[in-house]
Amino acid sequence: MLPAAPSHASAPAPGPARADGWPALLRLVRFPNLLIMALCLALVRVCLLNAPLLSGRFGLLALAALCVAAAGYIINDYYDVKIDAINRPERLVVGRVVNRRWAMLAHLLLSGIGVGVAVLLLPLLGLVNLGSALLLWGYSARFKRLALVGNLSIATLTAALVLLPELQLRTGLPAVWGYALAAFLLTTVREIVKDVEDMRGDAQHECRTLPIVWGVVRTKWVAGFFLLSLVVFVGGAAGAALQQRHWLFGSWLLLAVLMPLLLLGRHLARADRRRDFARLSAWCKWIMLAGVLSMVLAGGR
Repeated sequence: MLPAAPSHASAPAPGPARADGWPALLRLVRFPNLLIMALCLALVRVCLLNAPLLSGRFGLLALAALCVAAAGYIINDYYDVKIDAINRPERLVVGRVVNRRWAMLAHLLLSGIGVGVAVLLLPLLGLVNLGSALLLWGYSARFKRLALVGNLSIATLTAALVLLPELQLRTGLPAVWGYALAAFLLTTVREIVKDVEDMRGDAQHECRTLPIVWGVVRTKWVAGFFLLSLVVFVGGAAGAALQQRHWLFGSWLLLAVLMPLLLLGRHLARADRRRDFARLSAWCKWIMLAGVLSMVLAGGR
């Protein structure tokens, strides 16, 4: 059993407490997700904005963004100790490997670095990172427990990540905004799916997420609306690319993004068990990665 509030005598050490300590710390900050974020930032800068990758200012931008994101993952686990003990007990880190007080300190430190570095680069970037840090805190403490509010909060933050290189360079290229919209829609779908997957733990802690308030069937319709919007958007982008004879980019969008989205919709309609929604959540991540990689072909048009 996980104690609700570890005492000084029983609290884990501030660092890794056992042989799997470092892997647990990497899970805490969602290291694979951070790598995908870094890849996304790099591809937006190089492939969409045609700017050099080896830039000190861009490196600082990426560092600031990843610090805020890592801090957000930590504060989310800090507030979700009891819920995660039900939904994902095998992945629990805060309170088992890392003392809750040290987790909070790490969150504040990383958030401070992310906002401070961004302010030095550009006041606008500082405001965006400050807003992101506050929204992540609000999401973890309150918003994620409200129907659709938490889902849209995370989707907005994902879109903001895509826009960061553009906000730094201010090129005015519309392609970045298109990718930001796609990221917003797909993230909304995934967050709704995750809420269905986590219903059991959420319900025991009085969360008012969409499937708890509206039921699973109507929640699937809401997710389907955002998914359909994304399908129309991606289909339009693929059709426009093929019409302009950008064969590689258009074909990638059709085969690696649009077709999996259609299959996702089919399986979403049939999903009725927790493991079904867990697979759909993982599927969304792979589609998002395919969308990120499409920037390579978009830049080569």
